[in-house]
Amino acid sequence: MRPSTVVLALASAQSIHAWGNLGHETVAFIAENLITANGEAWAQSILNSTTSGYLASVATWADTYRYTAEGKFSAAYHFIDAEDNPPQSCNIDYERDCGASGCVVSAIANYTRRVQQPSVVSAQQVNYALRWLIHFLGDITQPLHDENLALGGNNIDVTFDSTSTNLHHVWDTNMPEKFVGGYSLADAKTWAANLTAEIKTGKYKKQAASWFGSASISDPVSAALTWATDGNSYVCSVVLPEGETAVESTDLGDAYYQGAIDTIELQIAKGGYRLAHWLDQIAAAQKVSSGRRSRRDDLSNLDGADFLPLPRELSKAKLARQAVGWGCDHEH
Repeated sequence: MRPSTVVLALASAQSIHAWGNLGHETVAFIAENLITANGEAWAQSILNSTTSGYLASVATWADTYRYTAEGKFSAAYHFIDAEDNPPQSCNIDYERDCGASGCVVSAIANYTRRVQQPSVVSAQQVNYALRWLIHFLGDITQPLHDENLALGGNNIDVTFDSTSTNLHHVWDTNMPEKFVGGYSLADAKTWAANLTAEIKTGKYKKQAASWFGSASISDPVSAALTWATDGNSYVCSVVLPEGETAVESTDLGDAYYQGAIDTIELQIAKGGYRLAHWLDQIAAAQKVSSGRRSRRDDLSNLDGADFLPLPRELSKAKLARQAVGWGCDHEH
């Protein structure tokens, strides 16, 4: 399960991205705006970059890497397939919903541990672990990355501003890009600056602390599960409040867009805020433990298997997911 080598220039290659390039880069820029000096120095040392955009420049690497032969093992880590019943009920059960190959919750837990083991994991793997965290803390805020229905909306055909697409793509890309008016790195930086101001002094100021709450790197599964549950709740309230049939015959570039864009901004802001605080916690823990070299026999299984739910018979939904796989025809 551990990749060996990959050309890091893949980070700039084009592929299909959750939240789109714009969303992931905006999450990363927000984190850069909010992270402490200690967290910044720690992250920059791992990424070997002190330039502006040191997080944003690698924010979509995980999506590119998953489509390489070496990285295909990581495809399941970008989501958790909640087998709930929207819009009647939305919920996540970790034992039920995290697949046998892992999910975004187990991946956040595993790479939170791996990024803290520079004496055991290679420098390249520590670098990869941080890149995955930057990406997955964005993925987990997108509601359809926390939902099983129709492969996270990929199989719900819709139109957006008269263009044929699917519901997942509308949330990942169409609506954010329509709102911002572009998708460049500069657009992401501007959007991040606006959302950072809302977090510090604007409409999110009073609620921002609740986005992270008591989350702790000492229990990363619980933290990530809380974030996934939060994202999943919007499937019932915003994404599909009237069910699948209500969106299939409607152009979502009109009233639907107006009803969803505030949630998209909120979730992007949450992703950036959480990422900054998560990295700050890891950096602080590394500073405290510096000089204490870990031994291999002191560590848990670094492939992350110990974070997975206990083995169980696969549900029909998990069997369907396994049969379809995660090729380029789907954006989940």
